[in-house]
Amino acid sequence: MNRICAARPLVLALVTGLLISSAAGGPVAAQGAPMPRIASSHGRYELLVAGKPYLVLGAQVNNSSNYPAMLPAVWPALGQMHANTVVMPVAWEQIEPQEGVFDFSFLDLFLAQAREHGLRAVLLWFGTWKNGSPAYTPEWVKLDNDRFPRVLNPQGKRMPSLSPLAPATLAADRAAFVALMRHLKAADPQHTVIMVQVENETGTYGSARDYSPQAQRLFDGPVPRQLTRALRTHRGTWREVFGPQADEFFHAWYIGRFVQQVAAAGKAVYPLPLYVNAALRDPLHPGPPTTYESGGPADDALTVWKAAAPAIDVIAPDIYLPDYARYTKVLDLYQRPDNALFVAETGSKQPYARYLFAVLGHQGIGFAPFGVDFSGYSNFPLGARVVDGKTLAPFALEYGLIAPMAPELAQMSFAGNLIGVSEDSAVHVQTIPLGRWRAVVSYGLPMFGNSTPPGNPVPEGGALVGRLGTDEFLVTGMHARVAFALADASGGRQAQYARVEEGSYGNGQWRARRVWNGDQVDWGLNFTSIPQVLHVRLATY
Repeated sequence: MNRICAARPLVLALVTGLLISSAAGGPVAAQGAPMPRIASSHGRYELLVAGKPYLVLGAQVNNSSNYPAMLPAVWPALGQMHANTVVMPVAWEQIEPQEGVFDFSFLDLFLAQAREHGLRAVLLWFGTWKNGSPAYTPEWVKLDNDRFPRVLNPQGKRMPSLSPLAPATLAADRAAFVALMRHLKAADPQHTVIMVQVENETGTYGSARDYSPQAQRLFDGPVPRQLTRALRTHRGTWREVFGPQADEFFHAWYIGRFVQQVAAAGKAVYPLPLYVNAALRDPLHPGPPTTYESGGPADDALTVWKAAAPAIDVIAPDIYLPDYARYTKVLDLYQRPDNALFVAETGSKQPYARYLFAVLGHQGIGFAPFGVDFSGYSNFPLGARVVDGKTLAPFALEYGLIAPMAPELAQMSFAGNLIGVSEDSAVHVQTIPLGRWRAVVSYGLPMFGNSTPPGNPVPEGGALVGRLGTDEFLVTGMHARVAFALADASGGRQAQYARVEEGSYGNGQWRARRVWNGDQVDWGLNFTSIPQVLHVRLATY
């Protein structure tokens, strides 16, 4: 067992770092590897890994697959899915079963096996909050409600959520997270881990906020000036400033401040990109905060969270809403000039696969279906009833299509030149404006001939269009037809394909395989379940 007393983590970290650095080619090589980071420009974002643009084609394992005996059920599933990133929980109870004594043996084994499988990794810190509860805290935390108090509802009943106002809870969580980041820095000079999630779906179910005497005193006092300045609003009590949203925003602020202190301490030790994930409220018909996880980074509380937790780089939605209107509304809400879009979790059922195209079209830096392993567990009905090769096939098709050109797509996205759409089960034709041109995406059509698009029997289509120049585009998709036309045909000119090449990217260079013409372009560019990428040059006559 790799057990470490709290007084000795720095010494062990230094020794471990030297051993791993030597095995990886020496300390100089390890120190020279660029840190993963998130770059921003003009309200757009890109994730840089090893100094290059990177798209997370991720797969999150089940919550309890973070043990050595379960790893053999993880790697085959990720291999079948063509994922490039494994998303793995690290539980507080797992690394600090006794206070001040840390065990990172699973993390070390996991990192070694992830490298063997050629995968990057995202770690999930299951600390004070995991889906709002302290379920993944050590027993010395979850069973001591005096030292680590819980949220109280208006009737004084203890809720299944720890209070964000308890100094002891903050100190213990922060110490454990710092130990994790310190060990990770020493154990991973290769930067296998590219991001870390701080906590998991923070907030409280069943109560809008903490109503303990301490919380009530703060609630009846003034809103912190840091928040009123960020929101450019007047000063006053929480109720005076925020009215009916006061309870939720109060809880969001203090949870955000808790997470900020944990994240900032960890980032000071090892400055990887950090993010939080959000359990969503209904984006179209939200109810009162007692009907969703109040205090978390729900869409109405995003600005509060941004002010409370500046050490957090990304607020990422967990999307388990299979219908088109709600899914794409969430993408609209979380793609913000101050926030990179990262779909940290989404369902494993077939309808979710097509949304990868819409995520990339919203300049998303990554996408990760949940529950991807062959452990036998399924979170149906949120996810697939059974997770097997058949379940993963729609995701595997898209990951296999995207992966070879992921750096090029990430660069296009960062420049604002990547547009993507996913099939809407209610609307079978979508139009993409492209300056002088427009692309018309249709679903359910045969490869030959024109007719009214009926939509696919099961919504599974999508398309990506990348602008390479005024008249040049990179085009791909699945189960869709893409046709180009002039945006303004009033001048009498008509569109034509000057050249359509099918090919692929290798080391950043386009390599043509063949030219499409005749039947292959006369009815538009038809994409099926065969991964195909086209370089299209348009002209007029």
